[in-house]
Amino acid sequence: MSDTTPAPAPESTPENAPMNAPEKPLDPAQHRPIKSFVVRAGRMGSGQVKALAELGPKFVLPFKAERLNPAEVFGREAPLVFEIGFGMGDATAKIAQTLADTDFIGCEVHAPGVGALLKHIDERGLSNIRIVQHDAVDVLEQMIAPDSLAGVHIFFPDPWHKVRHNKRRLIQSPFVAQLVKHIRPGGYLHCATDWEPYAQQMLEVLGAEPLLENTAEGFAQTPSYRPLTKFENRGIKLGHGVWDVVFRRKA
Repeated sequence: MSDTTPAPAPESTPENAPMNAPEKPLDPAQHRPIKSFVVRAGRMGSGQVKALAELGPKFVLPFKAERLNPAEVFGREAPLVFEIGFGMGDATAKIAQTLADTDFIGCEVHAPGVGALLKHIDERGLSNIRIVQHDAVDVLEQMIAPDSLAGVHIFFPDPWHKVRHNKRRLIQSPFVAQLVKHIRPGGYLHCATDWEPYAQQMLEVLGAEPLLENTAEGFAQTPSYRPLTKFENRGIKLGHGVWDVVFRRKA
């Protein structure tokens, strides 16, 4: 997803997407609004097209400028986890299957990824995932109530390797300050990246947020619920690292 591609490339195919926002407070007169993605073309496979047509009406929620009622959406009361940029959805589906007592809302703007996750939902017989094909920033502001999320997952967002592009990374102070307000006290924010400079930035930005506290001394051990992706496995075989950062919302 970035402008440079080391070998092997860090996991920057659309697992997640970046924010076009600087570290300083946003001035609408000078800066574009915060966004959680960049638009990229993607080819839809026939299976993904079919999944969108047949399963989309049940599992894809339309974006609305009104609060979501998770109990009505899922038909039960359960912890709710919000994922920003699930890419092709394989990890999302595996986590939802592992954590069957938890409900998941995933935001992804790219149609091929939405179609792919719908296929996973169907193949695994999952009922605890819903998708919103819209910018996660808008979804958080308009559809997710404050203090309502049990957790937030941001896995392998675009690392934007070039220094001049670092400001486009998703994990920046303004976005984190906005995001944490939707996490309930005791809830968590779990980020993962295979780009070490970005991992260090995640630690610094999350560590500077007064409503968050680190669950580890520095980087966390990979939680058991997060599966290894094919890109991650390839990198590990070649000696490349992956860093998990898990912070908790203070009571």
